Amino acid sequence: MRPADFDENPGPDGQPAGAFVLPHDTYRPRWWLHITLFLATFASTTMVGGLVWGGLPAEMARLGLIELLTDQRVYFAGLKFSVPLLTILWCHELGHYIAARRHGLTATPPFFIPFPVPVLGIGTLGAVIRIRDPIQNKRQLLDVGAAGPIAGFIALIPFLAYGIMASEVGESVVEGTYLEFGEPLIYRLLETLIRPGLGDEMTLWLHPTGVAAWFGVLVTLLNLLPFAQLDGGHIGYALFGRWHQRLVWPLLGVLAGLGFIWPGWWLWVVIALVMKPQHPRLWDEDNPLDRRRQIVGCAAIVIFILCFVVEPIRIAF
Repeated sequence: MRPADFDENPGPDGQPAGAFVLPHDTYRPRWWLHITLFLATFASTTMVGGLVWGGLPAEMARLGLIELLTDQRVYFAGLKFSVPLLTILWCHELGHYIAARRHGLTATPPFFIPFPVPVLGIGTLGAVIRIRDPIQNKRQLLDVGAAGPIAGFIALIPFLAYGIMASEVGESVVEGTYLEFGEPLIYRLLETLIRPGLGDEMTLWLHPTGVAAWFGVLVTLLNLLPFAQLDGGHIGYALFGRWHQRLVWPLLGVLAGLGFIWPGWWLWVVIALVMKPQHPRLWDEDNPLDRRRQIVGCAAIVIFILCFVVEPIRIAF
């Protein structure tokens, strides 16, 4: 709300002089809900991770569904996938939460979303937190928006490195239909450092922990798309202000063009359109950020580049 004598210059609290925020009720987390969702997501990612990515013995392919779901080998194998995946998601959301609390913003603990359907391969639709207070300026927007993907990216590096180290080397040409993961720059850098000398005729059959970290890379990439209420939209608007508003439509067109290479990008074009691609405007849109926050924002852009891959997943025959 703005009174008639609204002043664009910030006051000591970081808001424009004369602006005020309506008080809200004291928030009390429903811990039972957060814990229940986390446990359900832990169970679903462990089950799906074991069934899809666990590298189960070949003889288990003859087992029926009930026999598989009651076989402890599925769950022991699934832990190699679920623990790193949930750690990465937890660190991502914890980064947002800590940054919000440092600014005095009320934020919920993470809501994990279980999805126990093996066809999609990871057992979860991710995790989210809700910030219950309005973001007041670009400093808050940058800090909260960048903290999640930076924390998640830092968390996934050791898991990806271990996954590459523990992976088996095999022939790159196999019979049948299988999923082939794209190789973002961070993966190629780590593979070169950890497993040098792999020729084109050989490939890594990624360890379940490496698969979990790869999905962490994908989640980080998607969150950093520079649209709407995604983390990348927050960061882009905080860094570039009205220029971000002007560039968002051409960037969305580029993403739509990439959909001819990987149709999954079209889904994210639709998501961005539903959310409205341009970021909601803030009063300090044209005020530059301080140097430290500019560096943090540029670090998030570098992470986006390291995670980017034109065709994340494809079905190979």
